[in-house]
Amino acid sequence: MSSRVLSSTQVEEFLGNGFTRVEGAFSTEVAAECRAICWQETGCDPNDPATWTEPVIRLGSCAQEPFRTAANTPRLLGAFDQLVGAGRWLPRKSIGSIPIRFPHPRSPGDDGWHIDGSYHPEEPKSGPPWVNVRSRGRALLMLFLFSDTAENDAPTRIRVGSHLDVPSRLEAAGEDGMSTGDLAATGLFEATADLPQVLATGEAGDVYLCHPFLVHAAQPHCGTSPRFLAQPPLYPAAPFQLERANGGYSPVELAIRRGMAGRAAGR
Repeated sequence: MSSRVLSSTQVEEFLGNGFTRVEGAFSTEVAAECRAICWQETGCDPNDPATWTEPVIRLGSCAQEPFRTAANTPRLLGAFDQLVGAGRWLPRKSIGSIPIRFPHPRSPGDDGWHIDGSYHPEEPKSGPPWVNVRSRGRALLMLFLFSDTAENDAPTRIRVGSHLDVPSRLEAAGEDGMSTGDLAATGLFEATADLPQVLATGEAGDVYLCHPFLVHAAQPHCGTSPRFLAQPPLYPAAPFQLERANGGYSPVELAIRRGMAGRAAGR
């Protein structure tokens, strides 16, 4: 078992709020290497805002060595063990796609509230992704900050505790699950609109580890320096188990069970 990275308070915060921040999860030097690669990929000049012609540029899956290093530090691996369970997750071989948000007067057009789906029930893939009550294909939602991110720098918006409103809406759909569009039609985003909102701010090298059912959203960039962030899933090694004879539930599983027990109905 890895040494404990997260305090008991942080684990409880993850259960109740749906996220916790690991400060300094990877080094600022690695973050700078990753930003340099991103700038090269965009074709934009970091010193010439006139070249920042779009509100957001999305890079494809980034698997260069600095990104792999960022995703596999001892601190993160230990936190994965605490939240998902030792041996219950798969190491990342890349950091996934990177949305780079620039200061821009035009709306990015991708800033609606949502949860991330992880699969499609049939091939070929079409329509919105799906999600089921065992969070098929996703053990964690993760936010990797590759640049310092203040309130005006388009930090991800998070609805605190919204992950507990999701399981009861998915339970009846069973193993098949439902599309994220059908989940939205259950009134999830209206029901969570009154929850407190937190901004995923922090320094380059910080990582937010989030429950896969957490409701979140992007926002326009109102600052001066582009924001670099990756939002990869942590993949599960096996499906989550919501009935364990030995009671050895991970915090992710415990939160799902709390939601199934009707937390949303009692709020």
